[in-house]
Amino acid sequence: MLRREARLRREYLYRKAREEALALQGSLEFDDAGGEGVTNHVDDEYRWAGVEDPKVMITTSRDPSSRLKMFAKELKLVFPGAQRMNRGRHEVGALVRACKANGVTDLLVVHEHRGTPVGFIVSHLPFGPTAYFTLCNVVMRHDIPDLGTMSEAKPHLITHGFSSRLGKRVSDILRYLFPVPKDDSHRVITFANQDDYISFRHHVYRKTNHRNVELTEVGPRFELKLYMIRQGTLEQEATADVEWRWHPYTNTAHKRVFLSAE
Repeated sequence: MLRREARLRREYLYRKAREEALALQGSLEFDDAGGEGVTNHVDDEYRWAGVEDPKVMITTSRDPSSRLKMFAKELKLVFPGAQRMNRGRHEVGALVRACKANGVTDLLVVHEHRGTPVGFIVSHLPFGPTAYFTLCNVVMRHDIPDLGTMSEAKPHLITHGFSSRLGKRVSDILRYLFPVPKDDSHRVITFANQDDYISFRHHVYRKTNHRNVELTEVGPRFELKLYMIRQGTLEQEATADVEWRWHPYTNTAHKRVFLSAE
């Protein structure tokens, strides 16, 4: 009888300790978001976005054509407070170091092929990330006659179709290139994602009466196609980890969408 009670007591204590251990294990939660959700973690590169206006620097690839120079000038007007720098013979490392020394928050580089802009790189400073886009269907303001001047007010932003985790990451990279607008600004910039092609549109609106507004496109317009995100800055291309890369030659590449969860 005594041995039976001792055995039952040991079994009870073992079962109780096991249940408490499982309950404790289930209640353990890490304070950080881990590797999956860096947007609410202290390592988020854009945690101070909105505190101060971004300082954007725009440059081109080496030996730019006249059309690429015109496109860079138009991009300078798109981003409020942006500056444009002639590339000259400067290397990428020297450009990034100069930008960091002068408090630049984002370095934009545009590339071309036979006078047509085909590449767009956004490198967030001082620690990254760096996003690589393909440019297509570029229509510059210089191609449209009698377009008038462009407003340089801080624009309102519209982002549409960025519902996946990668889409929100890309949306943050693009929208934090712009400062916080004023309520009375009549300038609107749209990044609309459709089948992983990001359409850039630039409008100003005017109220015709208390119920209707009139939209006027002021350009430029183009499409962006993301193909890579690196975690470092632009000069760390050989050493920085690849956060995401598009693989176009897989069997399902033409079926999959990455920026939208639909």
